This record gives sequence, C-alpha cells and structure tokens, in this order.
Amino acid sequence: MSSVKKYINRDLSWLEFNRRVLEEAEDPGTPLLERFQFLSIVQSNLDEFMSVRVAGLQAQSKAGYMKTDFTGYTPQGLIKRLMKRTTRMVREQYRTYRDLLRLLAKEGVAFTTFKELNEDQKTALTTYFKQIIYPVLTPMAVDQSRPFPLLHSKELYLAVVLKQEAQGSQEEEETTFCALVQVPSILARTVLVPGRRNSRKLSYLLLEDLIKEHIGLLFSGYRTEAVHAFRVTRNSDLTLNEEGAEDLLQEIEKELRRRRRGLPVRLEVEKGLHEDAMELLRDELELEEDMFDEIEGPLDLGFLSKFVGTLPNYDHLRYPKHEPVYPEEFDESEDMLSVLREKDVLVYHPYESFEVVNDFILEAAEDPEVLAIKMTLYRVSVNSILIQALARAAESGKQVTVVVEIKARFDEARNIAWARQLEKAGCHVVYGLVGLKTHAKITLVVRREAGTLRRYVHVGTGNYNENTARLYTDAGLFTSHPDIGADATALFNEMTGYSTPHLWSSFAVAPIGLKPKLFELIDREIGHANAGRPARIVAKMNSLSNQSMIDKLYEASQAGVKIELIVRGVCCLRPGVIGLSENIRVISIVDRYLEHARILAVAGGGAEEVYISSADWMTRNLSRRVELMCPVYDPGLRDMLMNVLHMNLKDNVKARELQSTGTYDRVQSQEAPLRSQFETANIPLWKSIAAAYE
Repeated sequence: MSSVKKYINRDLSWLEFNRRVLEEAEDPGTPLLERFQFLSIVQSNLDEFMSVRVAGLQAQSKAGYMKTDFTGYTPQGLIKRLMKRTTRMVREQYRTYRDLLRLLAKEGVAFTTFKELNEDQKTALTTYFKQIIYPVLTPMAVDQSRPFPLLHSKELYLAVVLKQEAQGSQEEEETTFCALVQVPSILARTVLVPGRRNSRKLSYLLLEDLIKEHIGLLFSGYRTEAVHAFRVTRNSDLTLNEEGAEDLLQEIEKELRRRRRGLPVRLEVEKGLHEDAMELLRDELELEEDMFDEIEGPLDLGFLSKFVGTLPNYDHLRYPKHEPVYPEEFDESEDMLSVLREKDVLVYHPYESFEVVNDFILEAAEDPEVLAIKMTLYRVSVNSILIQALARAAESGKQVTVVVEIKARFDEARNIAWARQLEKAGCHVVYGLVGLKTHAKITLVVRREAGTLRRYVHVGTGNYNENTARLYTDAGLFTSHPDIGADATALFNEMTGYSTPHLWSSFAVAPIGLKPKLFELIDREIGHANAGRPARIVAKMNSLSNQSMIDKLYEASQAGVKIELIVRGVCCLRPGVIGLSENIRVISIVDRYLEHARILAVAGGGAEEVYISSADWMTRNLSRRVELMCPVYDPGLRDMLMNVLHMNLKDNVKARELQSTGTYDRVQSQEAPLRSQFETANIPLWKSIAAAYE
C-alpha cells in the first residue's frame, strides 16, 4: 500500500465521530429529550472543530503552506473536503431537528411563531419584550460614521435591512441602510408562551423571533425590509510565546482578549438573508465562498441542551436517573487512608461516585498528621469542593502545591481565577511548564506515621471535575504502593523545580518516557508472538493519530499480535487491511456517557499487565504534554479493568466497528444484546474477579 492509503486523515475521522453522535440523535431507541441533547452536542463539537482545527488549516493555507500531511492532504485540499462533508452533516442535523420537533409536539411541547398566538398571548409577550428584552438591546448602524462593529465569536446577531422614504420628490430612490443587533446571550434563548386556559400543552417562542417581531421599535422612522439571524465563528486557538513571556499568566490573559478578535473562519446565515446584508458580511468578514453556511432553521442548536434539561415533568422522555454509588471498599470506614494501607482501590466513574475523590482530599486536608498535598488541576468545576479543601489545608499550615494548567483550551479564564484563589489561601501554585501542557491527573498526600513518612496517591484518567465525572467514564486508582509514591514525588519535583528526568520505577511520563515505554511494551508482544507465546494488546482511548504509534501497531499486527482498540473519537489507523493490519480491530462506543478512560492491557506472554493513563495516542499527548501512565499492580484490580474492556469489546448495541474504508458500521452479532455502559452500571459484575468476558 502507498503511505497515503495506510492512514485515515485525522480531521475526516473526527467528522465521522461527530456523525456517530448525530446517529444517536437519529436513533428512535434513544429517549426523545436525550436525542435533543445529542443534537446539541453535535453543534458544540462542530463549533470547536471550526474554531480550532479548520481555523488552523485556514491559517496554513493563507500562509501559502503547500506540503501534504502524512495522510496525503494539503491544507487547501483538506478544507474543501471538510466543508463539503460538514455542509452535508449540517443539513442532516437540521432535518433531524425538524423530525424531533414533530415528535415533541405530540408530547405536548411545541415551538410556535408570533403570528400563531392569540391576542392575549401577543399582548403578554409584547409586554415582556418591552420590559425585559428591549432595554438590553443595542442597535448598531453601519455607515460612514459608524464602522462595522466587532462581532463576537459564536454569538447570535440579527442583520437588519432598513429603508428611509425619500423626503423630497417621490421620484427619488429610497436609501437602503444596514444595522446589526446582538441577540443577548444573557437571556434564555426560549420564551415560554402564556398558556391557553385549561391547556396542558407548552408553547415556546425563540428569543430572536420575538425580537424580529418588534425590531421596528429600535429603528423609528425607518421601514424594515428584512431581518435575519447570522453567526460568525472565529479562530479561538491561542498563540503563546511562552519562552519570551515575562509572566505566563499575563500573557494568557492578553491572548484571551485577542481571541475575541480572531480571524473569522465560518459564517452561518439564516436562509433568505437579504442580499444587501449578505454583501455587507462578505465584504467585512472576508470569507471564502465555501465558509458560508445557509441554515434552514434556528442557528446554533446548542441551546437545546439547556432547553430540554429544564422541561418539567418529562422524565419519561429521558434516560432513567442514575445515582453513582459510593465505593464499598471505603463505605465501611471513615478513615480512607487506613484502607489504603491495606490494599489498593479502583473506582470507575460515573458508576461510582466522584465524592470518593473529594473525600480523599478533604480527609487529607483535615488530618493533622498530613504534612503535604500535591495535585494537578486541568479542568475544574465551578464551586469545586477540591479547591475549597486545598485552600483550607494551606490555611491550616500544610504544604499544598497545585500545578494548574492555565492553557487548558476554553477553560483558561476559569483556571486563572482558581489559581489566584489558591495563591491567596497560601498554596504554592505552578502554572505548568514552558512549552508543555500538564495533562497528568495525579494527587499525592504525604503523611507522618510511626516516625516515618507514607505516601498516598490517586491517579486518574479524567479531570478532577465533579460535574464531568457524572457524564464521562473514567478510572481512578488509589494506592499507597511505595514505588508509585516515590515516582509521584519525583514527578511533582520535576514539574515544580529543576529536577533532571527521573529513572521511573512504575510511571511512564511524557513527553520523554511515555512513547518509548509504549514501544517497549508493543515490542515485547511482538517477541512473544514470534516465540509462540500469548500476544495480545487491548487499548482504550479517545483518539489515535500519531503516525509512529500507528506504524508500530501495524508492525505488531504483521507479527501476529492480536490487537483490539476501543477508540471513541479520531482514529487514523486503517484496520483489516491484508498484509498490513488484518490482526487489528477498532471499535467506537457512543452512548449515554462520554467514553473517556484510557486503559492499556498487554498479554505479557501469559503475565498480563494493565495500565491506566491520562494520555491519548496523539502527537500532542506523547510529545507536547506532561502525561502519565501508571501500572495497576493488584491482580484483582487488573481483572476488574479487563472486565470493563471485555464488556466494551462485546458491545453489540452501541458499538460501531471501523472498516478499512474509513467508515463505521454498527457491530452485527447473533448473540444476545449487550450494551456495555448498561452492563458496567452493574458494579458487582465487573468488580467480580470471576466475571468472564473473554
């Protein structure tokens, strides 16, 4: 095969992932309100894709970059293909939206127009407009004295075309004017229509439709010719000169302000946009023809998530409520550290509660024998209990060190706020390393015991975020293993000081040691296969796009190693190609929860090894981030993780299998239906060492 055909393009693979999310919205087996949630996710995914990935390609194209990537695409050629596929996806997204609206109307919830309302309803909503909406609106004329305003990225605007009748002879032509009005995001996108008497049905009007109906109040003396919604997406990637920055915190704050003025990369316009408004937007935004999207429906379906989430009395149209359980290993003891002195504990969110992580930090913060707490923070929830606990620990005199990654995309401002709050409480705050993002998820607690020190560690695959822990599947390991404790200490010393790279006893750490460790493990499996011993690799991750990692997996496949990959999102590896990858199978699971855990298992010639990690197998994770992979030493815990992997591999309800063509097909099976996320909710099943999913 040519090198080009050996790989699937990363961005085209991402579009395939977003299509799988869209399929969940189309699936009649998904509860109706959850289908709207998936539509909202498709929108937010696409917004980020445009503002980061497509924006980067556009920047390369404008700079005249003509080289092909390892999948054979130039920036210019890839943009055209991406936009063509995106346009098709958006059409399908809105077709699904209209279908779901019809189903929702049958359940007694409908969107309406102002003209369809009775007089009492019109009067009530006009009053609401005048009292609540009108004072917030700002009409922005565009003429010689008032230049085109800065349009905020991903905000909704109305383009208004106006005419002022000639003051003199009727033969004079009327003058056309254009103005813009921002739809205030501070107000709810949907307005509840006052109900008819004795009616149990709910009707809603979109905020922009209510503004359109009363737009004339903003432009007295002018006649409204047309008013349509539009939305611009800008380049949101930060460009930091970290080595030249005197203060990284201040540099990022400056870049956040520049983000508002990033170059436009996409314009969405409501169908029927007036030609004068279109000409104005084309001239001012300077976008290529293929960066315009004409939408038949309301722009930005991201509002659907909040809308369906607040609908009252419709739980029968949602997934059944699931309350995470507190891990039974800790349930009988108020002293978590005493449990960890006896054994390691594995937890798997969201089936098991994230409160156990909060309690671990809270207990350490309040324990007088704890001398130090060290922790990495990448994305943290609003009003985080962890932040409060760390601050309290520092105020009580403990040594608290927090490595805050303030370059976490779209969470920069929030992380800066947390960092300053922690500094005020007396914590030692480190803002990551120059040129690298700190993506490792680890906490170290140092405690004085019987005249010596003992170290307790939590290593996770996901962020220390209570909110996403209810929505993402992630594994967490609690341990007091001496080797892991020693490596945790060395890792924090490297992140906060000038320590030279450590000779790790248990960890593999990017950007220097993780990729070589993965290669070493794969090479060992190749050796086992060549010697006729059991040789198998099972890996679960979010994305696989690093070329050399893919080539190493191809090499293992050709040596006879059986490779099974569970890759939720991007996968550039092409499986099932004779002579290249016939021993590799790739599946993706898109379901109620976001599959986020990173787990690796290797057969080891019969001595199985299992690892958890913060890293996907992408170039940025392996070479431009501080990432961590940690072994699971306890045989019982290894079996638990293998049970989880095997349930994923046997999923025949929500799993799709990657074909050698680059497309995904639903897994076909003659066996009884098995939905891995529902099976994993049965905690005694996968925590049973005897569970058999081979």
